[in-house]
Amino acid sequence: MLTPAADDPRPPVLVVRDLVKEYVRGRAVDGVTLTVRTGERLGLLGPNGAGKTTTLLMCLGAVEPDAGSVEILGHRLPDDRARAMQGVGFVAGYLPLPDRVRVVEYLRLYADLYGLRDPHAAVAEALRRFGIEHLAAAIGTQLSSGQRTLVGIAKAALHHPRLMILDEPTASLDPDIALRVRTALLALSAERGTALLVTSHDMTEVERLCERVVFLHAGRVAADGAPADVASSFGRSDLEGVFLHLAAERDKARDSERASTA
Repeated sequence: MLTPAADDPRPPVLVVRDLVKEYVRGRAVDGVTLTVRTGERLGLLGPNGAGKTTTLLMCLGAVEPDAGSVEILGHRLPDDRARAMQGVGFVAGYLPLPDRVRVVEYLRLYADLYGLRDPHAAVAEALRRFGIEHLAAAIGTQLSSGQRTLVGIAKAALHHPRLMILDEPTASLDPDIALRVRTALLALSAERGTALLVTSHDMTEVERLCERVVFLHAGRVAADGAPADVASSFGRSDLEGVFLHLAAERDKARDSERASTA
C-alpha cells in the first residue's frame, strides 16, 4: 500500500486515527487512518460498501465512531465539535434548499449565522466565485438540481473554511458547469489554503481536482498516494482501473460469503 510523503510541511487540518464503526451487518469502517493538510486536495474513494460515506460522516461528527478519533483544526470530536465545525464547509448534492427563499437571502442567512463581519460582501464574493450572480433573485423552486448544487457550494465557501468536505460535488452538473466549479475550488485552495476532502465516483474528475487519493476497500485503507502512483501500484493506467479492480474484489468477497452461508 502506498503512503503519502511523511515530510509534507503543511500543518494538518484533519487528523483521523484508527476509526472503527460497527453496524448490525458488520464492520463498515475498520481502522481507517488519514491526515488532510492545509491546502491539500484529497479524494476519498472506493466502490459502494467500501466505508467512505461512514468515514465521511464520522469526520463531520454526524456519526460517532466505536473506536478511534477525529480532530479538526486541533479540536477533538465529538466534545469540541461546535468549534471544529466553524472551520468546515460541507457540500452535498442531496442537501435541500428552501423552496420559497431567494438565493441571495439564503446565502445572507448563512453569512449571518457564520458571524461574518461583512455578510453582504461575502455573499457577493461567493456568487461571483461560482458564477451564479444571475441566480441571486431566484427561489428554490426555480433552480435545477445543478444550480442547487452550485448554491450549496457557494454557501459552504462563504466563511472561507479551512476545510471543505464535498460529497459528490459535481454529480448533477453539466461538464461546463463542473469545470467552473473545479476551477473555483482549485483557486480557493491555492489562494486561501483551503483543504478539500472530496468523495466521488467520477475518477476523471478526481484526477483533475485531487493531488492525493485514498482508496478504501472493505472498510480499510487500500492505497494512499498521488493518483498516478496509486494507479501504477495496482498495475492500472488510471484511477478508474483501480476502482473497477476493487469493485470486482468486493463482489468476489460477497459471492464467497453467500456461498459459505448457503
